[in-house]
Amino acid sequence: MKQKTIKKSCSFSGTGLHTGVQVSVTLNPAKIDDGIKFVRIDTPEKVEIPADIDYIVGDARGTAIGIGDVKVFTIEHLMAALAAKRISNCRIEINAEEVPIMDGSAKPFIELIAEAGEEEQDAEQEYIEFDEPMWLYNENNIALSVFPANNYYITLMVDYKSPIIGAQHTTMFDFNNFEVDFAPSRTFCFLSEVETLAKQGLIKGGNLDSAMVVQDIPIDENSAAELAKSFPNSSKIFPGTNGFLSNRELRFPNELCRHKAVDLVGDLYLLGKPIKGHIMAARSGHSSNQAFAKRIREYLVKRAEKEKANKITFEDIMKMLPHRYPFLLVDGVDEVVPGQKIVAYKNVSFNDHFFQGHFPGNPIMPGVLQLEALAQAGGIMVLCEDLHNEKADAPQKSMLYMGIDNCKFRNPVRPGDKLILEVNITKQRRNIFVCTAKAKVGKKVTCEAELTCMINV
Repeated sequence: MKQKTIKKSCSFSGTGLHTGVQVSVTLNPAKIDDGIKFVRIDTPEKVEIPADIDYIVGDARGTAIGIGDVKVFTIEHLMAALAAKRISNCRIEINAEEVPIMDGSAKPFIELIAEAGEEEQDAEQEYIEFDEPMWLYNENNIALSVFPANNYYITLMVDYKSPIIGAQHTTMFDFNNFEVDFAPSRTFCFLSEVETLAKQGLIKGGNLDSAMVVQDIPIDENSAAELAKSFPNSSKIFPGTNGFLSNRELRFPNELCRHKAVDLVGDLYLLGKPIKGHIMAARSGHSSNQAFAKRIREYLVKRAEKEKANKITFEDIMKMLPHRYPFLLVDGVDEVVPGQKIVAYKNVSFNDHFFQGHFPGNPIMPGVLQLEALAQAGGIMVLCEDLHNEKADAPQKSMLYMGIDNCKFRNPVRPGDKLILEVNITKQRRNIFVCTAKAKVGKKVTCEAELTCMINV
């Protein structure tokens, strides 16, 4: 998929949930690789804050980012909408420190982006992909995990031990139905939390039009009247008979769980790229979402460092292999796990010496040289473990092949082909290795064999 931005600028206004301040926000198109950025246009420096997990600030009642004293709060629903609409680059100008809560869902933001339109950009979209499962648990029985997958899936469960809510589950298979099935779900809180939040100076802009309030404690008409004084902009407040204050109706039977999925999508988009993976979450919230995103970022950084450390240059190949022209048959390495597997390649050219005498009228790379190329790739796989060994007395190693079994030649290799060399160690005993080896052009196997080799010191 290509990167995307919005076609034209679009604006909206509303009240901040916690600050109670009137806010105006404008979404603008942005250049390739700009990412999502919030710009506080009410500050003298017009501070730009990247929507990135490294800029997370504040408490766990919502998601906030900041640089120094300049912050933007409650960005999660807008971020979820940008993720669902696959917007890679957007410049968001805001004239206060909190994104308006609107109706408490992501739906208004989805509709706004749809109105502005989406524009594909001339750059490939990078994804966050996983080689192995990851997870996060804490003492509150909150759990998040991600498993490798070829798309973005979310399976989420909540259980507040409340007879009103019960245990709820939801699954998001992709973003195609996000606008209908998830975006309308609204934020919620428990009635027992409302007074505490108000005393903390939060929910100044809260009202029954922007949240579902679960009646987890008794309330009568007098208490409702007192509560109404704290929220003068709300509709009439009265004890509900359906478990929610003022009998507010759910948009989905599991609306609260679906909203947690929206929050999770928004929080994880602070990683800066769309995810390919199956996210599973139990009792998650903003704090755990952010902690999980930070763990994923750490994993990505460590993986990149490892890949960089394992990067093999042509100069490295020359150090490890004693072969030289015309018998050096590996041009580069795409992937390597030292001592386990390697994907290397040879660019086959008309200039290769063997085409001068091997079927000049119908040039085909000799099968025995394909085997030799695989053998050399296997040597790199084993010897690269000592590539950066700087000890002066480190022993010089070489690879000697002892046997070739089950060799088959499947398809010809011709000038202009890129010969992919895949070698995997299947058995090891001391300094003796057994490897499966395949040479390919595209998806076609040209040669395969089982190689037995020995490390010679």
